[in-house]
Formats: sequence, C-alpha cells, structure tokens
Amino acid sequence: MRVISLQSGSNGNCIYVESGSVRLLFDAGISGKQAELRLAAHGRDIRDITAVVISHDHSDHVRCLGIYQRKFQLPVYVTAKTIRAATARRDLGRLGDVRPFRAGAMLPFGPVTVETIPTPHDGADGVAFVVGDGRRRLGILTDLGHVFPGLAETVASLDAALLESNYDPAMLDNGPYPASVKRRIRGPGGHLSNAEAAELLAGAGGGLRWACLAHLSGENNSPSLALRTHRGLLGSRFPLHLASRRGATDVLEV
Repeated sequence: MRVISLQSGSNGNCIYVESGSVRLLFDAGISGKQAELRLAAHGRDIRDITAVVISHDHSDHVRCLGIYQRKFQLPVYVTAKTIRAATARRDLGRLGDVRPFRAGAMLPFGPVTVETIPTPHDGADGVAFVVGDGRRRLGILTDLGHVFPGLAETVASLDAALLESNYDPAMLDNGPYPASVKRRIRGPGGHLSNAEAAELLAGAGGGLRWACLAHLSGENNSPSLALRTHRGLLGSRFPLHLASRRGATDVLEV
C-alpha cells in the first residue's frame, strides 16, 4: 500500500492511497489542477482514480468535489447527510455519479476495503477511515472531535496512520482566534492537540510502522513543535512524517 498526502490542513485536504490496481482519493479540498499536478509529480494519473471518498462536509474537505467529478469523471462516495450539508453551504455545481454510504459502513473496492468510522467532529455526519488490503491497515484519522471510545483500539490495530495533531494548547490560548473559536477547537467537536495525538500513538503498541502528523494548524501549531511533542513521548519508536499544508509528501509505503 502506498500513500501520498497531497495537502493537509484547514486550507485544503486530499490524500491518495493505492494498493494494486485500486487508487483512492480521500477528500477533495484542493483544486483539481493541484491534485492532478501533485499526483503527476509522483507518476500517477488522476484519471486512474477508482473513487473519491469524502469524510465530512467542511469546505476544506469538499470544496472541489464538483470539479473532480466533472473534469475527471470520478465516482464519489459520501454520506447522504454530508452531501446535503455540503451543497447547502456552497455551490458544488452539477454532481453526477454520487454513491451514498452510511457512516459506519464498510466500502469494498475489489481487494481493498474502507472502514468508515463515525466521529464526533462538528460536521454533519463525519467519518474517519481505515483502509485495508488484507495485509496492511492504514488509518486516515483527522477531524476527530475528541478521543472518542474505540479510537485508541483502532489506532492500536493499524500498521500506519495519518493522524491529526492540530494544535498546541499554549499557542491556541495565546493566539489571535476569538474565544468562541478557541472553545470550538478544544471542545468535543473540534480537533486533537499534539499531546492527545502523541498519547494515542504511544498506546498503540508495537504494530505501527510509521505515523504521519496531519491537519496541523497554521496559527496554533508548528511542524517543529508537533514533532518535538511527539518525540518527547514516543522517542524513536517509529518514523514520524509531516503532512504539509502547502504540498505533497513523498510516497509513504505501508
């Protein structure tokens, strides 16, 4: 299984996963042109994508969905509540091949399965994902809300994880956001802090081959601080990568 984070953060999210002939995009929060170019830089053609799977209705995950459909003719898997909320919030344009699923369902793509995990994040019907190909399990775990029941067990079952490490509490406290936004980020429908993410990874046991820290805040975190927090708890137990807010990672192999 191979993974590329094409971009991760409140300015846009899109993650590429391939196993054999199955090629999936998770979320459509960056432009079709950016997705196409960043995939091409790694020798991949966006027109070979099997499907786009949407996590929730927030703009940084869904804003370019219509372009992915109309320009590249990609089928889209999304919950009914999510697509209703997304289209009510913004004009996504004409949508054709939309395949609704229920949060919590297992989505089959040939030999690859995508487990959808309901989250308490404050979207309309948010899900996180575990991608399995019969040999390896990859978690795509962002916009989680809080450390909800079963999340630690899910992380412990993985071979690799893209896990949100959104904010540093001190930076959030002292940062420019209004108090209401700070409460939302810290609250049960917000995001995980660096320390919360590190504690999840520390409890995962010996199965993780690597983790990629994702959805870092541009205002309330920094890559060096996120890495330092995680290394302080994890040591050098396994490699840590960073998903950029502005570009693609290297190809990560599970």
